[in-house]
Formats: sequence, structure tokens, C-alpha cells
Amino acid sequence: MYRSDRITNWISHSFLLILAAGSIIPLILLLSSSFSSEASILKEGYSFFPKEFSFAAYEYLLTNSASILRAYGVTIFVTVFGTFVSLAMTAFLAYALSRRDLPYRNFFTFIVFFTLLFNGGLVPTYLVFTQVFDIKNTIWALIVPGLLMNGFNVLLMRTFFMTSIPEPVIESARMDGAGEFRTFFSIILPLSLPILATIGLLQTIFYWNDWFNGLVYITEPSLFSIQNMLNRMLSDIQFLASSNLGTNTSSAASQIPTTGVRMAIAVIGILPILIAYPFFQKYLVKGIALGSVKG
Repeated sequence: MYRSDRITNWISHSFLLILAAGSIIPLILLLSSSFSSEASILKEGYSFFPKEFSFAAYEYLLTNSASILRAYGVTIFVTVFGTFVSLAMTAFLAYALSRRDLPYRNFFTFIVFFTLLFNGGLVPTYLVFTQVFDIKNTIWALIVPGLLMNGFNVLLMRTFFMTSIPEPVIESARMDGAGEFRTFFSIILPLSLPILATIGLLQTIFYWNDWFNGLVYITEPSLFSIQNMLNRMLSDIQFLASSNLGTNTSSAASQIPTTGVRMAIAVIGILPILIAYPFFQKYLVKGIALGSVKG
């Protein structure tokens, strides 16, 4: 290896290590702070290891364990079902747009691209979902808005279909008598696992972290997702900490480990995604590297 290549590799690896550290260090501080006592955080500040170990933040959250478990159930259902259906719709549309013999292909592609630049706004969207689809205070309010496919995901998958799946493979399937659906399910999908896993992971993260749809369309506590549940708990804590509602209320608010609870809420919210990510990582890397065609 030439000296210039070694220098380039060293610089690249150093840069990637810095980026990795920049991602990991906040997580360490987050986890450490969630296990630190409120007094030590206020006195010593944040640290990579708890100065005074405490489970107070998690004990406070466990007082609402039934609500949190129910919210987890809602979020898991919404994430799994929404990701599966959204991924299927994205794959169907992307495959159609990748076929050069599709009538008005450029027109439909332009419509998808147009959604990346413009949208109707919150008020028209709210009216459509509540007045036309009537999904307010239903589980579908957490699913349907995400099913209106992300244009970027559609174009990304379309590019994969066009560049990474050889045209002769599709033509040979047609010569053997396979129709479009048989070709799609038997040939296209098995060859597209990297991009399916990539977009599936993006959709999973979207559904898991989504709090806005619940904030706008859900007022029934039994339908709160984990993000909405934790967000409302955090708002209640901040309200109690900043309000003057009497001696008893102020005394109760002072006992709440406000900072630690905030960190514990973040840990509970991101932990499942951190656990699931390693299983998708190898497909994510392959899906990002678009454009290679294997012979």
C-alpha cells in the first residue's frame, strides 16, 4: 500500500471514529444521568458515571407502569403493522415507476417528486383525516398518515430497482410466462432485501418516534403511544415544577427527580430501537450503496 493510501485511510478512520464518538457520548451521558440522583446532577452536573447512584427516576415511572405498558403495546402494533403496510405500498409504487413501459410514467414520477417540495399544510390535512376519513381517536390515526408514502423512499427504491436488478432477469421471467405479480414477488423482492430492510428501518423509526399524529388526532388515553405517553408525563412534571398551586403540590413536585425522569423517559423511548438496529445494520449498509449490478 502506498504511503498516500495509508494516510488517506488513517484520516478516514479517524474522522469516522470522531463521528462514532459524537453519537455514543450523548447516549452514555443520557444513560448515566437517568441513574443519577437529582441532587448530584444539580450539584455536580452531568458525568459519564453516576456520582450518586439512584433508581428514583425509574421508580417514579414505574408508578405509571400499567399506562406505560399499554402505550408500549399500542406503539409496537402501530410500528409493526404500519411499517409492513407502508413498505408494501412503497414497493408496489416504486416497482411500477421503475418499469420503462409504464404509461405516463414520467407524470406519476413527477407527482411523487412534487410531494417532496410541497404539502397541503396542517389544517387541510387535519380536516381530511377527521372529516373525510374520520379517524380521530382511533388507532388508524397513528397509522394512516404514515401510509401516505414518503416520496424520498419511493424514489430511492425505484432507483434500486432500476440500477441493481438486471433487465435480462425480468425479461427471462416474462419469456417463461411469469406475469407482473409473479415477477415482482418471486424475483424482484428476493433480490431487493437490502433496500427493503433500509426503508423498513426508516419507517420503523418514523412510527416508533412519531408523537405528532398522537398529539393532533388522539385525546383518548387508552390510545396514547409510548412517545405521547412519555411526552405528556414530561409536560405534567414541568407544569408541577413551575407552578404555585399550594404547599402540598409544591412539596410533591420537589420530590420528583425532574432531570433524571427526563433522561429516563428518553432511555425508555429509544431502547427498543437501539436493540433492533444491529439486526438491520448489514442490510442498511447494502441498501445505501445503490447502483451496483451483479452479473
